[in-house]
Amino acid sequence: MRVAVDDVAGAGRWEALDHLVEVLLEVDAASDEVVARSALTLVAGVAGLVAWLDGHARQAPWYGPDREPASRRVGARFSVATSGPVAVALASMHRDGRIRERAVAAMVARPCPEVMPFLVLRAGDWVRPVRDRARAGLALLLADDPGRYLPAVLPMALRLDARRRGGFAVTQIRAALMSAPAQVWCGLLGSGGHRQRRFVFDTVVAQGWLRLADYVTCAETDLDVGIRVRAAEAACREAVWTRRPGVLRRLARSVRAEVRVVALTGLVRVGQDGDVAAYLDDDAPLVRAVARDAARRVGIDAREHYRTTVCVGEPALGAIVGLAETGSAADTPLLRPLLSHPQAKVRAQAVRGLRLLDAVVAQEVLPLLRDPSPAVVREVTTALRPLTGALPPGLPWELLADGRVELRRAGYRLLRGRGVDVELRAALMLTLDPNPRLAERGKADVSRLARDGARTTWRRTPPPELSVTAAQHAELAALAARAAAALGEDTSRMLTTWLAHSRPDA
Repeated sequence: MRVAVDDVAGAGRWEALDHLVEVLLEVDAASDEVVARSALTLVAGVAGLVAWLDGHARQAPWYGPDREPASRRVGARFSVATSGPVAVALASMHRDGRIRERAVAAMVARPCPEVMPFLVLRAGDWVRPVRDRARAGLALLLADDPGRYLPAVLPMALRLDARRRGGFAVTQIRAALMSAPAQVWCGLLGSGGHRQRRFVFDTVVAQGWLRLADYVTCAETDLDVGIRVRAAEAACREAVWTRRPGVLRRLARSVRAEVRVVALTGLVRVGQDGDVAAYLDDDAPLVRAVARDAARRVGIDAREHYRTTVCVGEPALGAIVGLAETGSAADTPLLRPLLSHPQAKVRAQAVRGLRLLDAVVAQEVLPLLRDPSPAVVREVTTALRPLTGALPPGLPWELLADGRVELRRAGYRLLRGRGVDVELRAALMLTLDPNPRLAERGKADVSRLARDGARTTWRRTPPPELSVTAAQHAELAALAARAAAALGEDTSRMLTTWLAHSRPDA
């Protein structure tokens, strides 16, 4: 069962959906209630799979190994009184509205959390009798036992909210949350996906059920950035209204930049500009911007502060970039000595600062292109991309063949924008890279180039011109042949056609 679900989740092909239906029918034939519920839990656990099955049931026939339509077997096997949860779930997606209506009646008569996503689907059914019965049953179940059914209903309802007739379930969920005990929504806040938790959090905040301490805890510890920001805003808003600068200072020490920004804005609102100005060297750009605005009001020259700070033995990283944000080309002599700093983070920020000041000299940063730190290599590559004309011609190709992943990535980036022939050659080489992510990047770029190069009747712009010599064309053809297996049949065919049309003697 898990293999069939994984196949659909990975590919989503009609054949995989057909196979999943066959496996579900086999599970139903076993008449094991525990196994049946586990199977439905697996199906509901994959985002969108229930909706895919529902669409598949209407748009394509279900065929089993014996070529008998599976939908016919589902309808024949389904019984309102005796069918198990798998048969009921499959029957709820049947093309015949009368069978769907009977399946909804069975779900409501013998409810269990595992079939709730299928009931939510039918609450938006296009046939009114099916829809009305599903909605009435869903409303009653959520009102009677929200703790049991809300976790099963919520993910599917949020997924279908944008559909026509899909908002009813969300409205019922919101009503059930408002009347549910505190332990119910507390449990939903601590589990489920980001969208589900954000929905519950927003509902709870709108009702005013959380205290200031709860907001502070969420802002400091929650894993979802959306909830952290909402919690920080609520906490800081209440702290400003009630004049509690201690709460604002606590949140301003958060490790999360988005929380620090909100807290510092709150400190500005209560007149604590001196406290805010202490964050001039923060790592986050928006935090530094808020701090510089506060520093101006208390008479601190942010530029002079940065000039002084970058000259110490171990300058703050935020001060280096801060100088680039507020300084000018006259400040580059303060940054250039940092290119040889023993700390890799300082070297990387120095390169970034010179780039922001538009003061990069290729020969100065070129030795850092093979720096032991990947972060430094990444910053140097970004700084050198506008200056590729000043680099040795063969350097990017040497990097592309290097043993270090970050150097191969740097070489590929430095070859971008040098012409279609160079980009195609580099992308074909990268397609064969041992690193999966680099190989995927090369494959995507080859696919794009091959698609653009293919001659089509609907094209409004001319295809890219591949101007190569006979030797270069032969090299590209050899690389394309080596990469054919990795590129796939369609891309390889388009590439071969493009190369054939671009042969120099053609």
